Amino acid sequence: MSKLPDEAFRDTIGTIDEEGNRKFIFPKKPSGKFYDYRKWVSYFLLIVLVANPFIKINGNQFMMFNILERRFNIFGFPFWPQDFYIFVLFMIVGVVFIILFTVIFGRIFCGWICPQTIFLEMVFRRIEYWIEGDRGAQIRLEKQEWNVEKIRKKGMKWTIFLIISFFIANVFLAYLISSDKLLLMIEEGPENHLSTLVSLLIFTGVFYFIFAWFREQVCIIACPYGRLQGVLLDDKSINVAYDFVRGEKEVGRAKFNKQEDRATTGKGDCIDCKQCVNVCPTGIDIRNGTQMECVNCTACIDECDAIMEGVGLPKGLIRYASEDEIEKKEKFRFTPRMKGYSAVLFILTGILIGLLFLRTDVEATILRLPGQLFQHKGDNISNIYTFKIINKTNTDFNDIHFKLVGIKGTLKVVGKQELKVPKQGMSGGTLFVEINQNLLDSDKTKLKIEVYDGDEKIETSTTNFLSPRSFD
Repeated sequence: MSKLPDEAFRDTIGTIDEEGNRKFIFPKKPSGKFYDYRKWVSYFLLIVLVANPFIKINGNQFMMFNILERRFNIFGFPFWPQDFYIFVLFMIVGVVFIILFTVIFGRIFCGWICPQTIFLEMVFRRIEYWIEGDRGAQIRLEKQEWNVEKIRKKGMKWTIFLIISFFIANVFLAYLISSDKLLLMIEEGPENHLSTLVSLLIFTGVFYFIFAWFREQVCIIACPYGRLQGVLLDDKSINVAYDFVRGEKEVGRAKFNKQEDRATTGKGDCIDCKQCVNVCPTGIDIRNGTQMECVNCTACIDECDAIMEGVGLPKGLIRYASEDEIEKKEKFRFTPRMKGYSAVLFILTGILIGLLFLRTDVEATILRLPGQLFQHKGDNISNIYTFKIINKTNTDFNDIHFKLVGIKGTLKVVGKQELKVPKQGMSGGTLFVEINQNLLDSDKTKLKIEVYDGDEKIETSTTNFLSPRSFD
């Protein structure tokens, strides 16, 4: 393979000019097989993303991340602060899965699944093409003096962007505070929920800034996932890759000349049309190898295939392939590193499933009051306890009472005649346990206390009962 000239090799990122200033990208409108696939995947994921906070399973929001109240719902499973270890494990499993997926398939998550890419490329960018036209028309409009046409097009685009950003902010807020609270705010009016309104406007501004101006810089600068590529990818990872063996050959790239037989000239199949660069949403030249900015969106594959078909050369000059496949013609194989990540993922998933099955819908905690030992009441010994009952279900508990199991004694709740626990809520209080001293064999006795709602047992809790060492 001939060496590329130094001036052609990428030594800066595509969104920065020679003076270090931001260079705005005007990518060509993509088209082709992979782009059509991406559209279907993206629209499906957009529907899922918007619908998730409004879907209920057993009364629980399908997905919710209420950070302020420390309540999370994942796939309809509610997680309270007491379940935080399960939530953390859920997140770790997700991270390990993405790592394994990246080691095998590169940064395909960014190009096909990431909400940032989906909204930018399949919503905002398509609106931009509809109003301002394709790459050439957008560049001309940008250089054009401010006149009626430019004001009309820019104003229309920015207004639509703002409306969509406001809509996205509402959906995002539904994930954070719950869809029920969001709908209540809409019903009662924003003047009664000023703090929520301020949050909504802040999110609207953030999303508008990202999709109208910051754009691909999120992937290049802000997102840590792109930085992980240098650690996760190797020569065996499948990426959107340029076949430099076929594209360069002995002579290197050269413009297409339909009068010559390219196979006999030693020229590479790359005709240096730069359409792969023009269509790239992050402004890179894929021919310079795997780069941090590449999101594996496949736009360059579609564009290159169309060019190759037009000039009568085989498709696949840019394709999904590993570097070893391109350079050494090696087929994909499951490497020891991939097996290691798979084993870790399998173990963590097994642990997570086990914890989910062991998790209860009701948690009762009964603990001795700190600093208190025991009291003598005639022949009885009394201990004081605090209790807390967490109801993770969507059913109110209106008749909570306790029952001592395995030993004869009395149990009295302080103050409350009727103990209730609301749905998705908690209740607590204080109770006394009295046991005849003759029934106690040691100074610390394990007690089992059952919690009932009416006649239904909802939970069993254990605690310790302290008594004197000797009764002689």
